[in-house]
Amino acid sequence: MDSLNVLLFLHIFGVVIFLGNIVTAAFWKVRADMKRDPEFIHHTVKNIMLADFLFTLPGLILIIVSGILMSVQSGYSMMTFNWLTLSIFLFVLTGILWLAILIPIQRSMIRHSSCAIDNGIISNKYRRASRYWAIFGIAATLLPVVILYMMVTKTF
Repeated sequence: MDSLNVLLFLHIFGVVIFLGNIVTAAFWKVRADMKRDPEFIHHTVKNIMLADFLFTLPGLILIIVSGILMSVQSGYSMMTFNWLTLSIFLFVLTGILWLAILIPIQRSMIRHSSCAIDNGIISNKYRRASRYWAIFGIAATLLPVVILYMMVTKTF
């Protein structure tokens, strides 16, 4: 197996754990909110944050490192507008959404859900943070799906 195939495997593996964790986190978050149990919600949002560090971040690192190495080995141009440069732009946009919006919202949900355990009431602050997490989370999930499509099809 040559180095390009190893890099391709690592890249695809990174995409699988990256996207898989994002989709799985949304599933468990929706399930927790539907249950309306403050302790279960708190446990879930804390574990979503933990899973981001255990799966999303390593997936992200694999995607970036293997992607850069593959593009260099394959001779893809970074100076023209093509599927790769658009993918990189969308990937950076996704990262900005996560760092600037979603991670602070996740911390807010953890804080508000902790208070909900103490008083037994899920606050409007938690619900608002949860709603924003869903809205921006959908955007931050759809962007990598578009990138995945471009990665597979290399349409332009």
